[in-house]
Amino acid sequence: MEKRQIGWKRELLRAHGLIAELFARSEPRARSLAYLQGLLSGCARKNGWQLAEWMGESAPYAVQHLLDRARWDADQARDRVRDYALAELSSPEAVLIVDETGFLKKGLHSAGVKRQYSGTAGRIENSQIGVFLCYGSDKGAALVDRELYIPQEWAADGERRLAAGIPESLEFATKPQLARRMLERALEGGARVAWVAGDEVYGHDSKLRRWIEGRQLAYVLAVASDQRLWQPDFTQHRVDAIAQTLPALAWKRLSAGFGSKGERLYDWALMRFSKQDGWVRSLLVRRSIEEKPEYAYYLCYAPTGKDALETLVRVAGQRWKIEQCFESAKGECGLDHYEVRHWQGWYRHITLAMLAHSVLSVLRTRGEKNSRRTSASQRSRTAPSARRNAVARMARP
Repeated sequence: MEKRQIGWKRELLRAHGLIAELFARSEPRARSLAYLQGLLSGCARKNGWQLAEWMGESAPYAVQHLLDRARWDADQARDRVRDYALAELSSPEAVLIVDETGFLKKGLHSAGVKRQYSGTAGRIENSQIGVFLCYGSDKGAALVDRELYIPQEWAADGERRLAAGIPESLEFATKPQLARRMLERALEGGARVAWVAGDEVYGHDSKLRRWIEGRQLAYVLAVASDQRLWQPDFTQHRVDAIAQTLPALAWKRLSAGFGSKGERLYDWALMRFSKQDGWVRSLLVRRSIEEKPEYAYYLCYAPTGKDALETLVRVAGQRWKIEQCFESAKGECGLDHYEVRHWQGWYRHITLAMLAHSVLSVLRTRGEKNSRRTSASQRSRTAPSARRNAVARMARP
């Protein structure tokens, strides 16, 4: 157990070292390391007050300063979080996965908050929505980018934006537009990737699909049942109607990977509808195996040779990796425990939580992960002394 503790601390120090130089002053530099330790500790709620108490602070002001007024660039830190994850998880057949998650909030003042649909709650709730990018490969998965969705009514309200610290230069962007920005940053950052995956919000956006095609990337993007496709009769048909015309022999039972309840078995069917310059567009249909089956639909774009049913099913199954990342980052790293209201505070907390989660992903990939079931309490007991050592170590420029 002690060996695991040493390995965990060593990896955290290494990861923090990648962002340490972004802090011009020694105090916020050391406090950012202590903050990361707190996010990975057994602390029940990783908000300002409880993290400050865990870090040995008498009040949360220093933590609030780190997330609000301290001088450091969260976007530069984001790029280093991405590079750290890619260095450990990179694979030529990797998938970039876009999805969103909700952060339930009270009141009206947190940046971007409104009553909107939250997948976290499964209903319309007062919440913020974060759009995230996940890098998934056969080695593991980690969150590598993030954007806070700012609704149109917020974008048009100068007084409200000012109070929440939203930059004047920031213009309204749809969720697919935010996804494109993150995909572009990952590709420009050198991410080795073959596929893009996402849910209906992103699959429905034809501009995003065309942009991905223009980057010579394959995709498996979910679409809603009312998505329409051109058919040989020169009319557009809904994909759910097309699925009902597929013969019994078109369906094949395949696993979309392992989940918390074992293999995810579904019946799948594939219909190719166009081919151009060595690339194939097709419709992938998933049918559950219950007595009253449910259907899901995916638009696919892949080079010839990689457009087989089994390959597309494998990629479709990769989309669950981002859900697993959300669950882990929220449950183990306090991704959703923040109590900041300002735009900058959101980005800073989320970026540090992403780095903490990437450390866990890397340790799991290496088989060195500390089991939280056996070591969270030990981390909680030993981390304050680790923070004191870190203050001395990280105070050096």
